Amino acid sequence: MSASPRVVIIGAGIVGTNLADELAGRGWTNITVVEQGPLELAGGSTSHAPGLVFQTNPSKTMTEFATYTVNKLLSLSADGVSCFNQVGGLELATTEARLEDLKRKLGYATSWGVDGRLIDADECEKHWPLLNSGALADGRRVLGGLYVPSDGLASAARAVQLLIAKARAAGVTFLGSTPVTGIEQAAGKVTGVETPDGVIPADIVVSCAGFWGRELGKMVGMQVPLLPLAHQYVKTTPLEGLRDVNELPNGASKPILRYQDRDLYFREHGNRIGIGSYAHKPMPVDMERLPRVGAGEMSDHNMPSRLDFTLEDFAPAWEDCQDLLPALHATQINDGFNGIFSFTPDGGPLMGESPDVEGFFVAEAVWVTHSAGVAKAMAEMLVEGESRTDLHGCEISRFEKVQTSDAYVSETSQQNFVEIYDILHPLQPREAPRDVRVSPFNVRQKELGAFFLESAAWERPHWFEANRGLLEALPAEWQAPERDEWSGMFHSPISAAEAWKTRTAVALYDMTPLKRLAVTGPGALDLLQRLSTGNIAKKPGAVTYCLLLADDGGIRSDVTVARLGEQDFQLGVNSNVDFDYLRVEARKQSAGDPSRWVHVTDITGSTCCIGLWGPLAREVMAKVSTDDLSNDGLKYFRTKEITIGGIPVTAMRLSYVGELGWELYTTAEYGLKLWDLLFEAGREHGIIAAGRGAFNSMRLEKGYRLWGTDMTTEHHPYQSGLGFSVAKDKVGYVGCDALAARKSQPAAKTLRCLTVDDGTSVVLGKEPVYVNGEASGYVTSAAYGFSIGKPIAYAWLPSAVDVEDAVEIEYFGRRVAATVTAEPLFDPGMERLRG
Repeated sequence: MSASPRVVIIGAGIVGTNLADELAGRGWTNITVVEQGPLELAGGSTSHAPGLVFQTNPSKTMTEFATYTVNKLLSLSADGVSCFNQVGGLELATTEARLEDLKRKLGYATSWGVDGRLIDADECEKHWPLLNSGALADGRRVLGGLYVPSDGLASAARAVQLLIAKARAAGVTFLGSTPVTGIEQAAGKVTGVETPDGVIPADIVVSCAGFWGRELGKMVGMQVPLLPLAHQYVKTTPLEGLRDVNELPNGASKPILRYQDRDLYFREHGNRIGIGSYAHKPMPVDMERLPRVGAGEMSDHNMPSRLDFTLEDFAPAWEDCQDLLPALHATQINDGFNGIFSFTPDGGPLMGESPDVEGFFVAEAVWVTHSAGVAKAMAEMLVEGESRTDLHGCEISRFEKVQTSDAYVSETSQQNFVEIYDILHPLQPREAPRDVRVSPFNVRQKELGAFFLESAAWERPHWFEANRGLLEALPAEWQAPERDEWSGMFHSPISAAEAWKTRTAVALYDMTPLKRLAVTGPGALDLLQRLSTGNIAKKPGAVTYCLLLADDGGIRSDVTVARLGEQDFQLGVNSNVDFDYLRVEARKQSAGDPSRWVHVTDITGSTCCIGLWGPLAREVMAKVSTDDLSNDGLKYFRTKEITIGGIPVTAMRLSYVGELGWELYTTAEYGLKLWDLLFEAGREHGIIAAGRGAFNSMRLEKGYRLWGTDMTTEHHPYQSGLGFSVAKDKVGYVGCDALAARKSQPAAKTLRCLTVDDGTSVVLGKEPVYVNGEASGYVTSAAYGFSIGKPIAYAWLPSAVDVEDAVEIEYFGRRVAATVTAEPLFDPGMERLRG
């Protein structure tokens, strides 16, 4: 791409103006920012945003976005006044459950490098003297809070104006009162943006249109899975207790305040209090009925994103506000509105390029809290080819097709609104919609009493109640200690029995939700050799575990590549992001050299997979198949076509649990019959169906990584313990040169295996890890190791930390002693896998 391509940014809110500034700072100045409203007050979500910035988030990426936003807005100033008022942030607890949750949240903050501390009720009152110091209406009282000094208030509308001035000075063009009427394309690429005043030529178009983003996406045939929802915000009449305390009209000196037990937040506006509420029912916005406000009519109280206030929806919340802040009894609601914001199926932002229209990017569903950080990541993506911040939870292509449907987006986004301040467990499945994607085995799983969790709209068994009777026979050494209430949620001791049976007999695992791709054509080998770290140029029948790297050598995914024929490959990948990446690269390769065409097809829904694993797996297979499945007949990491009871099956000698067995693939219409054949054949050998609880425990015992949790684009293979997946002497693949450079430099952090010293404390992930008393890293994956009788955790730690070193994991405010341990913990010689 040229040094400064023609870029059109649609939307001059807090994201679009930040993006223009970030691009200009990187030398790209051939930029036009188009805004349908007047530049002085565009009328989108930025124009009415209350500006509260709480940085701490379960997501490391979102926390980094927020911290960057804080620092940038602090540096953005005029007349000696910055665009960020660092008053701090205070989150209250009025229940024991919330107080425990704040301990967990402080753990997130510590893991991601944000300073905070838990404070008692007296200190909460010192920060907010208006707080009710006695009993609340239902007998609750303030028990304590989480205080983060670096949180505060963003002056979003003022920041937009300063960013416009700064970017203009660098050469960026801004066009206000200019609606976009279409996106021009040619040969699958954007070429321009249509407006009433003509077409603006463009090599790149970035939609930063906020809740209008869905409509912009339709212009290029792209589903943008966001839902505009109204959220209530009010300002009170003046409080006597705030007279002459803050600068008028919007000055503030007290921390921004969250009262999540009642879905409320507060800030000062001079001598008034601003209150936001999520306590009301979700209010989806019909974009067709949105107010049409002309440029000359736009004002702070009259804009498209500010809908009429519905007092009846706010009335119960107003009582809760007066209960928490008794001084509000002397005030009234002076100004209220229902402001529009964007929600998505998983609550994350939408970032990235359309897989079907080259040059069309989106940065949508971004709140002020994360705005500058998102803009920085987008600028890096455009200028450098990728973001330096891991975006796997933000990429717009992360959703499966069904998850972008209007019905799915509406239902899940509304549920996210309802749950926005709820205490949610990391494993907590969504309530609805469910049974969207089920494997052919689902009917049998339900008969066996499967407890299902949900991921990517798939129903995934976590354990089976039919196996509860096994607990009576479970040997003492396999019995796991009782868990605390939090780690015991969405867990059953049945998982121990399922692991025991897998290690000592044989078990069936439903591997259908693993995303599968078919890569075919004369250019298939070229594509996979170019994109992966493995040597794929092996004879048909070979299976290769390898990585897809980003240009900077970071791990964008790990994949399993099975060569089924000279031009036919089957890939096991992590998500739809991988599918879109591979099909885009395939399309480019095919266009560049039609003789080396290649097709990438998602075959997940049309196929199914059973993992048959355990020391008695061969005995089961011998009853239903005449194919040679001995070590000579099918070696480890090899594949071949077999038949099971007459059913055509692709058998791959792989195991993610570290036991002898195979992944058995067939088309969906044979799935139920295949399950029944194997289950019946295994009865005399004690076969069971087993779930993800046992599966996750055994994968950690073997040290198998989970992409997106244990490693991401932030990490390179060698520091992640995956150097073996990089083929020796292979060159020319994506990220090769950068990886060589990174390998030559000592890594600051290394992924380490920990075992918990007390043998009982199970953590869940993202907890901070202390080395010599200092917070130095964080947990990625964790589980109880049923086979080894100890809790396991993997963690990113300073590379100087070595095997047998002592560390501490902070879990709900208490330090848990752990030891760095050599891996794998189970069967290090691989005898069981290769047996």
